[in-house]
Amino acid sequence: MTRPRLLDLFCGAGGCSVGYHRAGFDIVGVDNRPQPHYPYEFHQADALTFPLDGFDAVHASPPCQAFSTARVDSSVEHPDLLTPTRQRLRAHGVPYVIENVPNAPMPSAVVLCGSAFGLPLIRHRMFEIVPFMLIPDQCFAKRYGRATDHGPDYAPYARGSWRDRWRIEVLPVVWPWMTLEESGQAIPPAYTELIGHHLLAHLGGVAA
Repeated sequence: MTRPRLLDLFCGAGGCSVGYHRAGFDIVGVDNRPQPHYPYEFHQADALTFPLDGFDAVHASPPCQAFSTARVDSSVEHPDLLTPTRQRLRAHGVPYVIENVPNAPMPSAVVLCGSAFGLPLIRHRMFEIVPFMLIPDQCFAKRYGRATDHGPDYAPYARGSWRDRWRIEVLPVVWPWMTLEESGQAIPPAYTELIGHHLLAHLGGVAA
């Protein structure tokens, strides 16, 4: 049976891609930087101009620095790539998912959190899913910091000494194919595996 094809824009090292692949998609990734550990077909190209035709769905993770509270240098202005990405995907009409940080302007998005999947990290992220709704938020934290409102088990990953524990306790569980640096911006595949199952159900309904 032919698997549906999903395009992953701004794919990085493939955290989102692996989740969608586990759910049942064939994946093509696009990023403007080399991604030597990306596990599927990869194109180094501009995600805002890469052709969208020939795909059953598109995922996009535009850089979040314009909205992130964790910026290293707050004096640096970062471009808003979320808005043009959304405009392009809406105009194309393909089912899409956009991922970004909780402060991003995505009022209809669902929040996913590593603690809801039994993962050893928080990593709150928002997912705007069109044209269908997914599920209620999987996290009910009142704040979306690196380790807030989730108890002491997650605190080490919000402090300066996190690197060694992250390398031992998080990387092998969540992103075993990535380097520590690549995982710094990556999405846990569990998030998009869940979304991917709902997306497959939606595509099946459309086909029917």
